[in-house]
Amino acid sequence: MDKKELINCGKVKSVYTTSNDDEVIIEFRDDITAGDGERKEVMSKKGSYNAVISSKIFKVLEDEGVETQFIDLPETNVMLAKKLEMIPIEVIVRNIATGSLVRKYPISEGTKLNPPIVQMDFKDDEYHDPMLNDSLIKALGIASQEEIDILTSKALKINEILTEFFADAGIILVDFKVEFGKDSEGNILLGDEISPDGCRLWDSETLEMLDKELFRKGKDSEVMDAYVEVYNRIIPDDEKVI
Repeated sequence: MDKKELINCGKVKSVYTTSNDDEVIIEFRDDITAGDGERKEVMSKKGSYNAVISSKIFKVLEDEGVETQFIDLPETNVMLAKKLEMIPIEVIVRNIATGSLVRKYPISEGTKLNPPIVQMDFKDDEYHDPMLNDSLIKALGIASQEEIDILTSKALKINEILTEFFADAGIILVDFKVEFGKDSEGNILLGDEISPDGCRLWDSETLEMLDKELFRKGKDSEVMDAYVEVYNRIIPDDEKVI
């Protein structure tokens, strides 16, 4: 790939310019982190599994009318994507109560949330990604009310599509986070990634975790087995590349 200048090196991905000003190369590294990056390990082929899983999910969403930054996957850990000016908001959709939701609020573990909860957090490790509301978002100049409504609508549509997609693979989509950005024409597109790094995924029969929560809980030896399991369930045999 025609990598040019490194423009962003995140906790698990590196973003490079290309010869096309409207495109970027996103390299998925094998790093895995927790606690705002305080804990970090390297797991073989983790970047490739996340890149392939994300690409598959982006294609599924594109087929259902959700615009994404995805263009192509020229290498198993490298995504060619539309260049976006990312909006510093993590949009989280929760279908089942778990994690920080039950730690911070009087709601029981495993409670099914109907309708789903849409939560927005300020994406900034320095401030530990605090939760936002519409007033805070507008006061910080992050997004207008119209844009907030677009983010909410898109996140709920993604949830509807992926809940069914994962269910067909015997997986419960417990919750997930997504990020959006604006292209050169100001259109809001889905960006970043959707993978076991940013989703809580449970086996629909055993309720076993199939995501990064295993790493957070110190079950490092089980992480890649879970990611590979998700890959095997959602990627058809004729599309497998790892």
